[in-house]
Amino acid sequence: MRIFPPFLAWFVLFCCIATAARGEEGARVKTGEKVKSLIGIDEAVDRFMDQWDLPGGAVAITKDGRLVYARGFGWADVAKQEPVEPDDLFRIASISKPITSAMILKLAEQGKLRLDDPVLSHLGDLKPLPEDAPIDPRFKQVTIRHCLMHTGGFDRGVSFDPMFMPKPMMELTASPVDTTTIIRFMLGRPLDFTPGEKHAYSNFGYCMLGRIIERITGKTYEEAVREVVLKPLGAERTKMGKTQLAGRADDEVCYYAPEGTKTCKSIFPDVAEEVTRPYGGFYIEAMDAHGGWISSTTDLLRLVTSLEGTREPRILSEDSVRRMIQDSIFRDSKSYSHYGLGWSVGLTDGHGPHWKESNWSHNGSLDGTATMVVRSHRGIAWAVLFNRRPNGGEFYGAMDRAFWDAVDAVQEWPEHNLFDETRE
Repeated sequence: MRIFPPFLAWFVLFCCIATAARGEEGARVKTGEKVKSLIGIDEAVDRFMDQWDLPGGAVAITKDGRLVYARGFGWADVAKQEPVEPDDLFRIASISKPITSAMILKLAEQGKLRLDDPVLSHLGDLKPLPEDAPIDPRFKQVTIRHCLMHTGGFDRGVSFDPMFMPKPMMELTASPVDTTTIIRFMLGRPLDFTPGEKHAYSNFGYCMLGRIIERITGKTYEEAVREVVLKPLGAERTKMGKTQLAGRADDEVCYYAPEGTKTCKSIFPDVAEEVTRPYGGFYIEAMDAHGGWISSTTDLLRLVTSLEGTREPRILSEDSVRRMIQDSIFRDSKSYSHYGLGWSVGLTDGHGPHWKESNWSHNGSLDGTATMVVRSHRGIAWAVLFNRRPNGGEFYGAMDRAFWDAVDAVQEWPEHNLFDETRE
C-alpha cells in the first residue's frame, strides 16, 4: 500500500473536504424531512456553507415550542462519506455555559446556594499552586454571580485563558491537567481587575462553577447536570466530549481545521506525532462546565423551549429565567445589550427590559467547531452546529445575519412537531 508523506496526506484530505460535501450532481447531501414552506432555509444553509467552506452541519428551528425544522447538511465524516444526520452530536463549545447556568439556578431554587455566595465559600480548601504563592485578597470577593456574568476579575485579554494551558501553567505541572489543578494555579495568580468592576469573558469563571456544582451535589459535574437538567428535558444524548478521535461518541461528527492550518504537538505526552488541533490541541475534558458538552440541535432546543416556557417540562421557574436574562451589572446603553446569567441578551426596539421581549443567544467556538443557538422574542428559536470553524473574525457575524435573514423570510410556518420523531 502506498504511504503518503504527512504533508501530502493532509493536502489530499483538505482537497476532499473542499469538494466532497456535494454529491455527484453538485447538490449538497441533506438528511431529515424536507419542509416545503421552509425550502428557503435549505437554500440559505447551502449558500452559507459554500461561502465558508464548511464540511458538515445541522440546523433545527422551533416555532412556539414545536420543532418545525431539523436537517443535516454535508458530511459528518468526509473520508467515509457519512452524512450528517439531523440530530447528530457536535461539540457545542461555549453553548455549554447556558447549561451550567441552568444547573446553578436550579441549585439556587433548591436553596443549596445563593448567587452572591463567594466562590471560596465552596472552594476555600484548595491551596494555590505553588503552595507558597500568595492569594490575591480580591479573590475573596468573587461570587457565583460574578462568574455567571463574566465579571469575576479574570480577563484573558490582559493575562491568558488558563483553560487552554498557557506556558506559565505548563512550567508548573504536567499536561494535560485537571480542573482542580487549574483552579489551584489561578489561586496563585493576581486577578486582572477587581470583581464587579467590568465585564470580561472568562471560561475560567465557569470552570469554578462546575466545581461548586460537584461540591454541592456530591457527583461529577456531568452526572449532576444530566440528572437535574438534561434527563427531565429528554436530552439524554447530550454528554461530555472527548479530546481524542478514539473517544468519538456514537453519532458524533468528526471535526476539521481550516485548510492550511498547521498541525501541533499533542497535549498528551505519550502521543509523539503531531495532531490536528481539534484532536489534541486542547483538553476538552477539563472544559466541561464552560465548553465540554457534545449535543444535538434538537437537544439544545429542548433546553431553550423549556426555559422560555413553550414546552414542558419547565426546569426553571419563571422568576429564575427572568434573573437569567434580565440580571446584569453592565449594559450597553446604545444597543441595550448585555450578558446575563449565561446568555447574551439583546432587547428589541420599542420593548422594555422584560425577558419575554428579548432575544437570547450564545455562540460556541473551538478549533473544528462553530455553533450558535438563538431564541427570538417572536416565538422562534434555532440551533446551528458546524464541524469546522473558519478563520477570520467576520464569521460569527455573518452566521448571525444569515440565519436571522433566513428566518425573517419565512412566509408560513408549518404546524407539525418533529420533537416526537427525534432521538432522546
